[in-house]
Amino acid sequence: MKRIALFFLLASALTSHAQRNLNLEETVFGPRTYAPTSITAASWIPKSNRLSYLDKSYQNLLSKSAANNWTETSLLSKNELETALKAAIPNETFSLRMFPYDYKWRDGNSLLLQVDGKDKVYTVIYNLKSKNIESFIGNDSQGANRELSTDFSKIAYLVDNNIAIVDKNGKVTAVTNDSDKGIVNGSDYTHRQEFGIKKGMWWNAQNDKLLYYRKNETMVANYPLPQWSPKVAEIKWIKYPMTGQKSEEVTLVVYNSTTGQKVTLQTGDHSEQYLTSVTWDPSGKFIYVGVLNRGQNDLKFNKYNVETGALVKTLFEETATTWVEPENPLTFLPNTADQFLYQSDKDGYNQLYLYNTEGKLIKKLGFKDIVLENLLEFSADGNKISYIGVTNNGMDRQLFEVDLKSGKTIQLTNESGIHQASLSGDGKYIYDQYSDLKTPNMIQIKEVKSGKGTVLVKADNPFSGKINNPKIEFVQLTSADGKYPLTGRIIYPNDFDPAKKYPVMYYLYGGSHSQLVSNKWLGGAGYFDLYMAQQGYIVFTMDNRGTNYRGRDFYTATHRNLGQNEMADQLKGIEFLKSKSFVDQQRMGIFGWSFGGFMTTSFMLHHNDIFKAAVAGGPVIDWKFYEVMYGERYMDTPQENPEGYKLTSLLNKADQLKGRLLIIHGAQDPVVVQQNSMEFLEACIKAGKQVDYFLYPTHEHNVMGKDRIHMYEKIADYFNQHLKK
Repeated sequence: MKRIALFFLLASALTSHAQRNLNLEETVFGPRTYAPTSITAASWIPKSNRLSYLDKSYQNLLSKSAANNWTETSLLSKNELETALKAAIPNETFSLRMFPYDYKWRDGNSLLLQVDGKDKVYTVIYNLKSKNIESFIGNDSQGANRELSTDFSKIAYLVDNNIAIVDKNGKVTAVTNDSDKGIVNGSDYTHRQEFGIKKGMWWNAQNDKLLYYRKNETMVANYPLPQWSPKVAEIKWIKYPMTGQKSEEVTLVVYNSTTGQKVTLQTGDHSEQYLTSVTWDPSGKFIYVGVLNRGQNDLKFNKYNVETGALVKTLFEETATTWVEPENPLTFLPNTADQFLYQSDKDGYNQLYLYNTEGKLIKKLGFKDIVLENLLEFSADGNKISYIGVTNNGMDRQLFEVDLKSGKTIQLTNESGIHQASLSGDGKYIYDQYSDLKTPNMIQIKEVKSGKGTVLVKADNPFSGKINNPKIEFVQLTSADGKYPLTGRIIYPNDFDPAKKYPVMYYLYGGSHSQLVSNKWLGGAGYFDLYMAQQGYIVFTMDNRGTNYRGRDFYTATHRNLGQNEMADQLKGIEFLKSKSFVDQQRMGIFGWSFGGFMTTSFMLHHNDIFKAAVAGGPVIDWKFYEVMYGERYMDTPQENPEGYKLTSLLNKADQLKGRLLIIHGAQDPVVVQQNSMEFLEACIKAGKQVDYFLYPTHEHNVMGKDRIHMYEKIADYFNQHLKK
């Protein structure tokens, strides 16, 4: 009897540790549950070779350094921080769940932190030597877009559509008092955050003047978003300028915090232009602005006088037959106040150019065909700057450093993969975190001169012994025009047998500024991709022309005819699949969201004999319904490009639908408004075509949180229903 009991106990233990497939909940929360071992919030401490980071409990700030052979030491705990906060601000209540992961180093001995009190958000400076709060500023917890002056004397912030400034004594000054909600000040949601806009306010280096966007959208059409929760449904109105219609008018205003005076920069015709790449001159006397015409093919980089707002001069002009897309502010050299770095793809790849403040090009600092993705820090002497560059036909990311005087560039990381790397303040060491298709995560400290590395983390496969790990491979194809290598990703079902035939889920996006396939852990695949492979599907994805990181000619190939060259390239992926004996050509499905929803629906109409079933989430159906800034960049206006709008519209092609199509939309979608899919439903009704439709009443462009599990279940069930019979 005991032997039988022992047998069942052992069997139970073995079963509990057996590998299994992902469940639907893990398609959403799995990336957190099965995340490879890593280091959280790593940061070099300024002017040193010391590295700080959070421990695994997120309760303590720790450090490693070359001096102690990269062994771990404690810098500050969450409890110590709370004690210091309560001592400095005794009338407040602090209850931190974790150490603030977004901490920043002000210098080698003090931290800049943001913590929540009961009624206010506090920005504090903590001194590690004295172990106390050196200084703090508290502002309204409802405040957004907080901008801290560099001398830590005040914070500008946004409440609704108006700017206020609070100083260390708690004095609040109203900068703007616009009662009309159509006038929005200081918002980073200017020009719908296109053109690299991430901020709506900027302090000068002297900390006495605040520059801010003033957006007038009173002339923009109101768009209704029905709210279903009230007893009687209500309308939430948003401003949504559609292609070819009236857009917002934007100005830039300088507020003098000493005198209270305001000066508006004289940037010209507000109605038909965009203002971006906003940068203060280090002297505080000038402001630089990229002024882009509404057609987005002519950029003037202008210099303005702060005291008068007058145009000083146009430093240089950049034009294109497709579009010019400024995405970064200027970066001034620390040792040379009259020279700056400018990023542009004007010569084919996004790279660096060194200019002076009179607009003279001093030196081009680009390297081969490397695409600059992320500009990092200057060296301690200010003579070099490092950046992350895209290599290997868009597949890899590597760390580079360029000498600003000689223009010589060196590559500091080498393993093929995606590197997130940075140089120590003294320039002697590299913190290098990377992964590739087979490597979940590797973190090393490398000596720049010798290349010798100290491994901090070598992560095991987080699925081992727990989750079935589908086989993933990269596929190399060629674009439809024969010019570019394209990389696809194929995920095989469990226990794949090439003698069998499998259904396909073809997942795609294909739009600008995107990349779905790269040489990182899992090849960039999402957990729903893995889930569907585990359910017995071949899952395939490929990046077409129009996507990012392959150079200007690659992504401008879609101009004025969105979806056409993208589909031509994706057909190469479809041809590849059809050439495989293990692919059941009669059971192929396609799925995409947003631009991918547009691509999915386009395939079901333009190439209606390929896919038996499709799921299109939040799809653009006709670009005349999309917003001005994005839509007109790629399509121009409907008035300028009627042929392109007619060709790419799916409303006039509903009668071509053959397979089963499920459209999913968020009823509160402010990005791809629901009118797109509703108009398509009406076109299908008129054409006598059946379409399945599902609405998420409380969600916007993406279905988030627990409801995302419901969405993935619906998509999986739809493909199972139509492709597994």
